[in-house]
Amino acid sequence: MRETRYGATDIFKFLLVAWFVLLAIFNLFPGIDQGVSTYFFTSAACDAGASLLKVCGYFPYREEFGLQILRTIFLRLPYLAAFVLLWKLVECYGQFGATFDADRARDLKIAIGALIVGPIILVNFILKTYWGRPRPFSTIDFGGALDFVSAGSTTGKCLSNCSFVSGEAAGAGWLLCLVFIMPRASRRALFLPLAAISLLAPALRVAFGAHYLSDVVLGWLSSFVVFAGILALTDSPQREKN
Repeated sequence: MRETRYGATDIFKFLLVAWFVLLAIFNLFPGIDQGVSTYFFTSAACDAGASLLKVCGYFPYREEFGLQILRTIFLRLPYLAAFVLLWKLVECYGQFGATFDADRARDLKIAIGALIVGPIILVNFILKTYWGRPRPFSTIDFGGALDFVSAGSTTGKCLSNCSFVSGEAAGAGWLLCLVFIMPRASRRALFLPLAAISLLAPALRVAFGAHYLSDVVLGWLSSFVVFAGILALTDSPQREKN
């Protein structure tokens, strides 16, 4: 029986389709987002004179100092890792002749490029700027003033730094992508810590009421899509055959 091999292009296509399928599910069933966020929201008595329709309360995990510190660390980790990768890339190009590792340099450029194209440009400069989805704590459902809009909708009234998709989840997803360019020994040692950080960082954003579940799932997965896409563009047919 002939063994089926999947190249970078196949993986990219699969991840891209999976991203749009998940977007469609969250868009068609907005109750998923609202229900998950409600789990982390604590209702409270409104002040005197508040409208009878006013929803009052807060996201208690948002008030936890230790979790806020953890969130700050997670926020900065991708860019610290990118600095290390850039340093390693400079080291690569400091080698000459037979000592120059072309494959290593290529992998480092893919990783750095994926961070720039994915979390920085696609997520923070495009989606979060132009899609206008309010964060949970900004919506009427959770004590804010704006209407809820489903994932992917452009009808939201958020004007800047909006919820769709999560930039921190995209950065966390990118961190986990780094295992694919690591030497085998490092991959085994770092996979579990990176996986834990990659999942906990987006979970905190949902618990804080800063993002809906769809924002973090689609943001996280977007980094894998971009990483696989750049890998597919840089893979020669001969490399995939090998």
